Amino acid sequence: MRASCRAIALATLAPSALLLASLPAHAASALAAWRVSRDGVLELRTSPSISLQAFYESGRGTQGPRVWIDLPGAPVRPRTLRGSGALREVRIGKPDPGTTRLVLEFAPGTQLDPRNMRLVGTARDRWRLELTGLGSNRLISTLGEGNVEVAGGGWVRPTPFGGSRPLPSTGGMPAVPRGRFRVVIDPGHGGPDPGAVGIGGLRETDVVLDISLQVAQLLQSKGVQVVLTRTSEIDVDLPPRVALANSSGAQAFLSIHANALSMARPDVNGIETFYFQGAQSRALAEAVQEEMLRVSPGSPDRGVKTGRFFVIRRTVMPAALAETGFVTGDLDSPRLADAGHRQRLAQAITRGILRYLGGG
Repeated sequence: MRASCRAIALATLAPSALLLASLPAHAASALAAWRVSRDGVLELRTSPSISLQAFYESGRGTQGPRVWIDLPGAPVRPRTLRGSGALREVRIGKPDPGTTRLVLEFAPGTQLDPRNMRLVGTARDRWRLELTGLGSNRLISTLGEGNVEVAGGGWVRPTPFGGSRPLPSTGGMPAVPRGRFRVVIDPGHGGPDPGAVGIGGLRETDVVLDISLQVAQLLQSKGVQVVLTRTSEIDVDLPPRVALANSSGAQAFLSIHANALSMARPDVNGIETFYFQGAQSRALAEAVQEEMLRVSPGSPDRGVKTGRFFVIRRTVMPAALAETGFVTGDLDSPRLADAGHRQRLAQAITRGILRYLGGG
């Protein structure tokens, strides 16, 4: 950190006794979600009751001004996102093993007024910083990762399909008491991380986001509250997905993915579902696996298996990870590229979740 850096004054409604220096180096990042609005307001959602540090550095020559926030814990994957308008780029990095650094890098000539900037805590897990001095140098579009605003203890309404796709039929699905259950649906990957890319350029993120949004709508129509770790093509790190799930009070967590192998092995196809440990997680995985196979005739049953994936190992509720098929498989790939098959998979996954919730 250069000598010209100045800390932006902090204000919070809930001062915390947690110090950055006291956090174990292996701890997950406290950053759960962030957003920079078109009007130049940075909003953060973090782990509850933490201490943050905010800094400003003026630009000179070809270097624009920078604002950055240091939070406890380290991100799983440092990354850089392209900016918008006066905001040149956003970087999420790890300056040391126990810190997450969120950097806003502005274009040369951008005028900011650090004298009137304050990082303010608006709740135990919410923070707001107005980037004063931008004037007419607004952002072209809002940037962010994750869900900054999670109302009702974790409720997230799915992004609609623009009204062009009817809700799939829920006929014949198990009934559960309305309003009793909450489920977290985690569409894998997203944004600059497309996941696996298979035959014909089929991207895992496109497959699983479509399926996940439909599952969310179907579950809602049956009276199940739904939390989505993402609702659009954004990149969400693994710890924020887990943090959102663990704070939601949900009874089940399902991460939805599509498998891949080498493009030289199109003969490898099939459906499999993973859980980490516990009878309840296994029951969820078995119900989802069985239902997916019902709508995928001829697809090999690769079984229900134990796995150490981060999102099912760190969640506190029963959790499973479903692999809906291989984007590199000559049988699975054309199916996953077909909207009708994705809809059938969404219905199957929903039936599996409802069966699990109903104890069937």
